[in-house]
Amino acid sequence: MSKKVLIVDDEANIVISLEFLMQQAGYRVDIARTGHEALEKLASFQPDLVLLDVMLPGISGFDLCQRIRQTAAWASMKIVMLTAKGRDVEITKGLALGANAYITKPFSTKALLAEVQKQLRAVETTQECTGEMNSRY
Repeated sequence: MSKKVLIVDDEANIVISLEFLMQQAGYRVDIARTGHEALEKLASFQPDLVLLDVMLPGISGFDLCQRIRQTAAWASMKIVMLTAKGRDVEITKGLALGANAYITKPFSTKALLAEVQKQLRAVETTQECTGEMNSRY
């Protein structure tokens, strides 16, 4: 079964290019353009990974990241923050709130795809019988 990626961004051009990139890589994709819409999609789509912008209408990406980490059913979802907010304080905040990676715009599609693949490989290496992560990743 192919992995599922939720793209959470309100910038149409970014969404179109990310959707194309993720679909070409073989992932099932859904899109949310606001923080509130993202909460609905998290529950219905159950993604393996979320590409999350910080600047969103309604709920910010930082707040959404924190909510994901505080919700037991979503705790194992991988979060890659993908945003123009690239100051050290913002990167530190995103990672402290539970993001697995933080990539600033503009971004290299190759680097982004490599990060997504890395994060999803980590999901695959979770040991089924113990729930423990394989320490090689």
